[in-house]
Amino acid sequence: MDMSKEQFLEGQVLLIEKPLNWTSFQVVNKVRWLIRKRFDLKKIKVGHAGTLDPLATGLLILCTGKMTKRIAEFQGQDKTYTGSFVLGATTPSADLETEIDQRFPTDHLNEDTIKEAATSFVGEIQQQPPIFSAVKKDGKRLYEHARKGEDVEIPWRTIQVHRFDLTHFNMPQVDFEIECGKGTYIRSLARDLGKALDNGAYLQSLRRTRIGDFKVENAWNLEDFEQKMKS
Repeated sequence: MDMSKEQFLEGQVLLIEKPLNWTSFQVVNKVRWLIRKRFDLKKIKVGHAGTLDPLATGLLILCTGKMTKRIAEFQGQDKTYTGSFVLGATTPSADLETEIDQRFPTDHLNEDTIKEAATSFVGEIQQQPPIFSAVKKDGKRLYEHARKGEDVEIPWRTIQVHRFDLTHFNMPQVDFEIECGKGTYIRSLARDLGKALDNGAYLQSLRRTRIGDFKVENAWNLEDFEQKMKS
């Protein structure tokens, strides 16, 4: 990748591996600061093409300069995720950001019934984003309503799930790999799979491995990118 000031201003696509517990916004700010400091720039446009939750890791596409005009194009591409969910319990956020609020027995569940339930989520489906999400409703993010304890009707959206593979069972933990289209919430898939089993489920871990033709194995580790900008 070209590292000249002119190339960054003209436009670069940076593949960054988002660390655990970082927000996507924090990664953008860090990368923007490193570029500005390296080339003594007063300002430069840097944006990400599709957020990852703080508890998720993996591929984040960052665009600089004039390439920020292509952010919507990258956001619209199919994505691949791996991770795990836990059956037998639910959380308000559908992940580990909030505490478990309900528990269910799982002794009666087996691999076949769980796999069969997962097949109902492949194809074009309707999905409600989690209440703890950045989707806007009445001018506010859903998580703002949630943190105030406000009741809010969450809009349904049409999404596309191309593949929902359950790759390993260590009950109550189940590992998965999912290929999906724009706007899919993996937390919602975990939550809804639990409901389909008359049970509960929440997302335990999530990693984005692909966006379109971009793969996480080609991404910069944030520390390595920082060292590159300082060299």
